[in-house]
Amino acid sequence: MSLKVTVTGDSPEAPYEQVRAQIADQARSGALPVGYKLPTVRGLAEELGLAANTVAKAYRALESDGVIETRGRNGTFVAAAGEAAEREAASAASAYAGRVHRLGLDHAAALAAVEDALRAAYGTDRP
Repeated sequence: MSLKVTVTGDSPEAPYEQVRAQIADQARSGALPVGYKLPTVRGLAEELGLAANTVAKAYRALESDGVIETRGRNGTFVAAAGEAAEREAASAASAYAGRVHRLGLDHAAALAAVEDALRAAYGTDRP
């Protein structure tokens, strides 16, 4: 198994987002197992023909999402993303529930807003 990332210039997504999404997908699918050591920022940037700051931005976003973890000089590794992602989603859902309650929205309106946001995020007709 190895990291497979391709960046295309004609994509509507920014290069850092292409890198972030592909690494996240591979980590969540198990193609990159927990503990897999990722290339250095500079190494991956050179391999992809990108600026180091572009790859660093992707790595920061992945770390913020709990997909990867940096262990100082030891490198950057795939984290146990499922648990971190589920915890973050639960926290976001709790914050959202509190906010819509304060706004006075009923249950149906709150769910409709979430479904609209999911459709927009995933680009589908169903949440």
